[in-house]
Amino acid sequence: MTWDSPDFRELRHRRGRAAPIIVGLIQVLAVFAITHTTASPYSTGGTYDLAVLGYSLLFAAAMSLYLIRRSPVAALAATATCTAAYVGLGYPPIGPFFLALVISLAAAVVLGHRTAAWITAALAYAAWWQYNLPVAEFIGNLPAAEWRNQERLVAGAVVLAAPLLFGQLIRSNRDRMTEIRRRRAGDERLRIAREVHDVVAHHISLINVQAGVALHLMDADPEQARTALTAIKTASRDTLRELRTTLGVLRAVDEDAPRTPAPSLTRLDELVERFAAAGLRVDLRVTGAPRALSAAVDLAAYRIVQESLTNVHRHAGVDNAQVTIGYGADELLLDITDRGRGGEPGDGNGLAGIRERVASLGGTVAVGPRAEGGFTVCAALPTGAA
Repeated sequence: MTWDSPDFRELRHRRGRAAPIIVGLIQVLAVFAITHTTASPYSTGGTYDLAVLGYSLLFAAAMSLYLIRRSPVAALAATATCTAAYVGLGYPPIGPFFLALVISLAAAVVLGHRTAAWITAALAYAAWWQYNLPVAEFIGNLPAAEWRNQERLVAGAVVLAAPLLFGQLIRSNRDRMTEIRRRRAGDERLRIAREVHDVVAHHISLINVQAGVALHLMDADPEQARTALTAIKTASRDTLRELRTTLGVLRAVDEDAPRTPAPSLTRLDELVERFAAAGLRVDLRVTGAPRALSAAVDLAAYRIVQESLTNVHRHAGVDNAQVTIGYGADELLLDITDRGRGGEPGDGNGLAGIRERVASLGGTVAVGPRAEGGFTVCAALPTGAA
């Protein structure tokens, strides 16, 4: 991400819009803490006069929250220091004098400084305990009546523990969402890798075969060589178009919509014609009532047929293959069979990509040589009820 990139500009724009809101919230917090501490409904003396220093400590604690964006630990230390000084100087610990400390504790946990937050909370509670029930009295012969401040001790524990637990909850949710986004990004990269492999493997294979034919017939049969060169031109054009469409999702710029339809079962006739031009005759058969499929299933089915026929063309050593498309009530059945050598295709990612595509859609696939000779790819893709 560069300084002038669209993503960085958007991030700066969001921060710019958020800054006035944060400033306003901190100002409201400062006013709320000061007014409700000096005139707490829980006090017995009505309104307190905190003098300039007391007001300044409350205001400074609220203003320390400005540091959260740059340094959560510094904001935590500043709010804790101001709050401790407020209590240590003898000002009344009544009302929301601790509000800035609570917010900074939660923010520190959310932003990944959990250890500093827990240590600060532990020290703050130790100081609060010492303030309400000195250690010397606690260790000595403490009468039961001296537990008059136990409610404050319990309240202090709740006040300090609540933001830590709340911040951890938010942090865990953020980590979970980040992991989901990372997993989705990985799935998208895998999908694009499959698309690129299928496009390149199919078209380059056809180009290679046609180039060999053209070289072989250049002198003996120029007209047939011309046909092969025309097929090479068409295949290379289709390769560039499909690669541009596939890789376009990786670009951060706006592009014109593709001018040709996306690969789908409705374009199988074009695929069959390309293979016929390369010397592989494909017998295509459709059973059941054809219907509209989801984009994911439609594309996966097309790519499975394309990759299977490419493997036949490259490895089977035959000039004929059979493709059957079966529309079931809640699934799409694909069967691509040849009567060639029957061996497993050579090194590559084609069959692995087929298995991954089927698995990603929750379908099943069987790939392997046939007992009567040849090789077959059978896949069942769930489509939902008809």
